[in-house]
Amino acid sequence: MAWFPYGLARPFLFSLDAETAHALTVGLLARGQGGPLQCAWTQPRVQDAVTLAGLRFPNRVGLAAGLDKNGCCVDAFAAMGFGFIEAGTVTPLPQPGNPGPRLFRLPARRALINRMGFNNDGLQAFLHAIAKSRLYGQLRAPATADAASPQPPRPLLGLNIGKNAATPMERAMDDYLTALDGVYPLADYVAVNVSSPNTRNLRDLQSDAALDALLSALQARRQALAGQHRRQVPLFLKIAPDLDAAQVAAIASALQRHGMDGVIATNTTLARDAVQGLPHADEAGGLSGSPLLEASNRVIAGLRAALGPRFPIIGAGGVLSGQDAASKLQAGADVVQIYTGLIYRGPALVREAALALKGEAARRQQQATQKTAP
Repeated sequence: MAWFPYGLARPFLFSLDAETAHALTVGLLARGQGGPLQCAWTQPRVQDAVTLAGLRFPNRVGLAAGLDKNGCCVDAFAAMGFGFIEAGTVTPLPQPGNPGPRLFRLPARRALINRMGFNNDGLQAFLHAIAKSRLYGQLRAPATADAASPQPPRPLLGLNIGKNAATPMERAMDDYLTALDGVYPLADYVAVNVSSPNTRNLRDLQSDAALDALLSALQARRQALAGQHRRQVPLFLKIAPDLDAAQVAAIASALQRHGMDGVIATNTTLARDAVQGLPHADEAGGLSGSPLLEASNRVIAGLRAALGPRFPIIGAGGVLSGQDAASKLQAGADVVQIYTGLIYRGPALVREAALALKGEAARRQQQATQKTAP
């Protein structure tokens, strides 16, 4: 286990403005990764390999996009025991994001509200940061699902792409294609973010016609890139929790129609029912953390019903414990991502969630075996 308990650091970090604490932590991780300081957060990776979209995940717990927006800490997060890491969201051009303050804690509900707005250093800086990584900084073949091969020695790397705020919606596709071109050689999978509530009108891309056009263009570009790089990189779509059953079904149909490899459910929510009356509850932005669990699981269940048993689903939203993580498998997810839980619980949550998911998967497998036994 990590030698420095997060519980000792959290009171200091929570005494700071939320974004200041975030920047301080990311900076520390970036400077310390690969050196002696990394022992402070290093812990053994739970071995629970699972195959999705032709990739072999070392275990079922991943880091959600948004914490490492610029890809500068991927080696540090790998040391925490994650089975996969998603960096970004990256946009083609650098942008500062929305004005501050723009990140708020709601400790009574173990939640965050953010309206960051895809603040990042841009695609070229992002690629440079990934290229400097000891684990990921090279063009490589993907971690395949060959059962005869050893488990991948590193967590998988997902790269999350979006559009610049200044790009008109009618040209959003250009931004996604530019970002896909850039990240493709270094990604194990690419996540397409059309669900952040903090870029104006971005969620409009989840509507039928807009989504059809975007996914069709991404699929065509992916095929060209696969020929160029001689490797097929899976594409995952990240969607919002604020969708009704009909919208979830329509998105599921589009995913299958356009040959997407998986879906990430979900991003943050605009709903405030669970935090009414709390300080900062009325701040604009996306709500994450414990209040998101039920809504996220509802979307996961709807997707699983519409997509069938084999379509890959990454569950995200509201995981603050191993039990929360297991609930996502029960709802229909295959693997799980955490972000806000890491802020409140620290690296110990990674191992706790991975062990809970391993146990839940084994239990479900045992039940399936018993059902089919003569």
